[in-house]
Amino acid sequence: MSNIVVVGAQWGDEGKGKIVDYLANDADIIARYQGGDNAGHTIVVGNNKYVLHLVPSGILHPNKKCIIGNGVVLSPKVFFEEIEDLKKRGICIDDNLYISERTHLIMPYHKMMDAFEENKRGSKKIGTTGRGIGPAYMDKSARLGIRVGDLMDINLFEEKLDLNLEHKARFLEKSNDWIKSTKDEIITEFREYAKGLKPFVRDTFTIINDAIDNGKSVIFESAQGTLLDIDLGTYPYSTSSNSTVGGACSGLGIAPTKINEIIGLVKAYTTRVGEGPFPTEFSPEMDEKMRNRGGEFGATTGRPRRCGWFDAVAVRYSARLNGFTGIAITKLDVLDELESLDICVEYKYKGKSLTTFPSQIEVLNNCEPVYETFDGWQTDISNIRTYDDLPKNAKKYVERISELVGAKIVLIGVGPSREQIIAL
Repeated sequence: MSNIVVVGAQWGDEGKGKIVDYLANDADIIARYQGGDNAGHTIVVGNNKYVLHLVPSGILHPNKKCIIGNGVVLSPKVFFEEIEDLKKRGICIDDNLYISERTHLIMPYHKMMDAFEENKRGSKKIGTTGRGIGPAYMDKSARLGIRVGDLMDINLFEEKLDLNLEHKARFLEKSNDWIKSTKDEIITEFREYAKGLKPFVRDTFTIINDAIDNGKSVIFESAQGTLLDIDLGTYPYSTSSNSTVGGACSGLGIAPTKINEIIGLVKAYTTRVGEGPFPTEFSPEMDEKMRNRGGEFGATTGRPRRCGWFDAVAVRYSARLNGFTGIAITKLDVLDELESLDICVEYKYKGKSLTTFPSQIEVLNNCEPVYETFDGWQTDISNIRTYDDLPKNAKKYVERISELVGAKIVLIGVGPSREQIIAL
């Protein structure tokens, strides 16, 4: 099997957990390369639903190695809660889950900073999950970050914590008393985390590269989506890491030449959570209908997702940026009841046609989508398992998506369960 990057092509929530879980059956290693516990990757196996925030989506398969890479920011509290839940549900966690010693930690003050900054923004808030992800990446870039490897040496950890608390006190407008009490609380809490994390900490760079050199197959799992990338997404309404294919290289320490396939995930329509431009957003009535039909509520926060028609301009940009060798379309079944469907094929801006995705938020905010309309199929497709058995109008719809995006279809999701996939 090839080494495959699975990357979201929209604003996240495209169904990466389901597709990674499907592909993991034939892989040796599944490695998560960026983001934090703001991700919510959902997998449905039979009557069991699993929502993973940090643990890679291959964990439900026996005899697979799962890796949390250096590009991830990790909350120890969330990590331990997640693996404890998995163990209670009968999932094996025994020398099959590794954390890079270079992975940065989310500290208690990062959540405080997140809330503090969002509150200061007021009406111009970003719409973060409030889990400290952005401040953790901010510290990483400022060379203030504390890494998992640092926690393995408690004296080094304390030294770095002292530097951080002085800095955070100024940011949060806190007193010296706050520094002392917070330090005592963190040292007590993180001494226990250090003991718990130690069995998971590895040189994951060597593990992954040795595996690839020895002919093993790796799935590189992204969080969020291309349009939320910190550099190339709808900045500043973005995440804090590189959620594009390039993040796999920096977030795990692998060369681009070791990637064989890049599968872009697209929902059969479009959603986004939080603030920011959304050219194809539905009317409020249609938005509510599709949200309820598709279960469009954040797996991590429970926040309602904004819903809209498929945006081929945006996904074509993602395909070009990431170099998709194929696309996986998820939630096609959610459209079963519609009489007609629209696909945005270009934007109009100040009377001019735009066929490329704008880099400026001000432009994107004022774009008018131009649609092609398709007849719906109004048939339940959730039990279909071969492409030929799909209704004619469903095939017309997905084939037009493939044509507009410029990438072949390799998988189609027709329901939430593991087996509800059509492989082409």
